[in-house]
Amino acid sequence: MDDPVHGFPAWIRVTHWINFLLMGFVIRAGIQILAAYPRLYWNDHCIPGTEWLKFTRKVIDTQQPWIAREQEESWSAWVAQPGGNNLGLGRHWHFASLGFWVLNGLIYVVGLLVTGGWTRLIPTSWSVFPAAWQTFVGYLTLHSPPATAFDPFDALQQLAYGGVVLLLAPFLILTGAAQSPAIDARYPAYVKLFGGRQGARSLHFVGLVAFLLFIVIHVTLVVLTGFGANMGNIILGQHDHDQGLAIALGLGISAAGVLLWALTSWASRRSPRTWQHLLGAIIRPGLRTLSYRLRSRQTYLPADISPIMILNGYPPEDAAYAQSVAGGFQDWALEVRGLVQTPLHLTLADLQALPKQTQITKHQCIQGWTGIAEWGGVPLSAILNQCRPTPGARYMMFISDQLDAKGRLFHESLPIEMARLPQTLLAYEMNYAPLSVPHGAPLRLRVETQVGFKMVKWLRAIEFVASYSGYGEGQGGSREDIQQFEPVVSV
Repeated sequence: MDDPVHGFPAWIRVTHWINFLLMGFVIRAGIQILAAYPRLYWNDHCIPGTEWLKFTRKVIDTQQPWIAREQEESWSAWVAQPGGNNLGLGRHWHFASLGFWVLNGLIYVVGLLVTGGWTRLIPTSWSVFPAAWQTFVGYLTLHSPPATAFDPFDALQQLAYGGVVLLLAPFLILTGAAQSPAIDARYPAYVKLFGGRQGARSLHFVGLVAFLLFIVIHVTLVVLTGFGANMGNIILGQHDHDQGLAIALGLGISAAGVLLWALTSWASRRSPRTWQHLLGAIIRPGLRTLSYRLRSRQTYLPADISPIMILNGYPPEDAAYAQSVAGGFQDWALEVRGLVQTPLHLTLADLQALPKQTQITKHQCIQGWTGIAEWGGVPLSAILNQCRPTPGARYMMFISDQLDAKGRLFHESLPIEMARLPQTLLAYEMNYAPLSVPHGAPLRLRVETQVGFKMVKWLRAIEFVASYSGYGEGQGGSREDIQQFEPVVSV
């Protein structure tokens, strides 16, 4: 019978190779996400020039108009999944493969606990530390530990493997969760444990580097300490014979994994809509749970407001909008239509006459940057109370005066359940002043559990619909149509 403490039973070997495949997807897709805003900060204000690390040669000239999307990089498919400029698909790959990676890890840990194999990773004696130091010194002087030191790992391996499985992997999960707008909005104290959202993002990157270093050292030592025997253990469960077969199988499995990463990257770029739907079916239930069940409880102070708020998207360029700006938006009105009992035509003065709500919250762009601002406006629930949606209304379509990348009116959808969340707001003020044109004047949406692009700026209409399939390409919004994001994005 396979010995889970000293040997390599089949379930350990299988979870090991599944981990190899899934970690490739998770890491490569994580690199794709980093490419969308390749600057890391220790503050949630993301002030240009305060980043502690960047992976771009682009320079932000704060004396000229600029938007965050201009900072996005297009990285090679040799390192990113799926490569190129694909934040939407990168997120799909990251979250879908992450779910399976966590499940595989849980199976491995539960297996160790049930079989008593946990002693493979957790030392039962303090003597492991001096033994690990001796092994470390030995490696530095190019001396491998004796064969008797492996049971099945030497002391240094035990500490390293245990640290990766029981400390580093959970650390990456916790810092990853702290980057979710929904979790940040609902549990701001949790995110502050990591120094804010940007602190969590930076620590997540540090954890990634640690993981990559472990992988490099691990593979190097597998080769140097007896490649045939090591491959025999992790492929066949023994190293006494058939080492040649084990090496061939191990190299074949590794090559198949690399080939699968390459093929899925190629297929994703070739048929982005197909992969958007396939991977979306995996991640959508979790996103909906976060979006629908978590309510924002942000209570930042005026002193927390960011000195600047990064912009995304240039203002509308059509003559009608320019005329409204010149006239102080006296001729502007918000149309509320569709599946409602009472259509509305609300001027800016009408909206300002309604009960006002203010809130200081954190804006979280899907690219990764953040900023804190005060918003003042009308709770969206007040609009629902006036227009009275019909029973068939399931979504609200927010339509902008801005054009999207295909020359259509920019639009995004919101499930009607989210319209009554306490901090869902139609904002006409920012930082105690009328909303500026770059930030969406005269009116923009605020949904504090969602990422930035869902909070449509330069609003011109809200339409209640049973389905968003009739808008654009039917994916739920302009960014979903063009960049393959999910209709409800809470992470």
